[in-house]
Amino acid sequence: MKDTERAQLQALMEAIYQRYSYDFRDYSPASQLRRLHHALERLHCADLAALQQRVLDEPACFGELLQILTVPVTQMFRDPAFFLALREHVVPVLKTYPSPTIWVAGCCTGEEALSLAILLHEEGLLERSRIYATDINPQALATAARGAYPLHRMQEYADNYVAAGGLGQLSEYYTLEHATARFDARLLEKINFADHSLATDSVFVETQLVLCRNVLIYFNKTLQERSLALFHESLCHRGFLGLGSKESVQFTRFATDFEPVAGQEKLYRKRAPSPAASHYAGRQVPGMKHEH
Repeated sequence: MKDTERAQLQALMEAIYQRYSYDFRDYSPASQLRRLHHALERLHCADLAALQQRVLDEPACFGELLQILTVPVTQMFRDPAFFLALREHVVPVLKTYPSPTIWVAGCCTGEEALSLAILLHEEGLLERSRIYATDINPQALATAARGAYPLHRMQEYADNYVAAGGLGQLSEYYTLEHATARFDARLLEKINFADHSLATDSVFVETQLVLCRNVLIYFNKTLQERSLALFHESLCHRGFLGLGSKESVQFTRFATDFEPVAGQEKLYRKRAPSPAASHYAGRQVPGMKHEH
């Protein structure tokens, strides 16, 4: 990365934070630049300085840029072996709690939270569980709350569901509406979709399980460790943490604070409280109380 481009990138992210309160300053510069080069072409800007001016002058332009920066890519039962590991290692423990609470951080358009709701339903846990699914992208959250996805994705999702140990057929959980699959409202009503930033917000609930999969890879080390601190603080004693296939707690301050449960699937369990997991002050999640 050239010095000029690095300076423009830092200026753009600082401007976005000051103008819109979205904090991308500790995201990985390499991944940011890949997306920003796409944004320059799509938004007809010569360079990052020109993009910054447009973003400051045109809120609608920032709204479009936000969709590019937040990488809205996900699928149902992604990495099926991970969901098999949840069934084997985590579900039996969750069943010992009267009201299990789960946080899906960086939920994007909701497919993973919905997959979790289906798994909990099949294990007889959904009715007494609470799922909080959070993201910073309001458009993605709106899609997640609708629970409607393109029908052409369903075969892929159904294959993942079977490989993840599904006990029936995925089609049992949705109805057809033209070219859309709309998932059962009884699943969606157990999921609380809300805005929350891992960069600026604090812990809002005590949990038995936190899923944050394929999100940390877009952060620099500072933000990765801030996120892990939030997860550590949120998790109850011996709570579980699930990360993405290319993510790990190794080589972080929290390497000794989580033990691998299913190492290849990046499923961990909390050990003793860590002095590194200091409380991060931040704004409250709208519509949620801070629960312990």
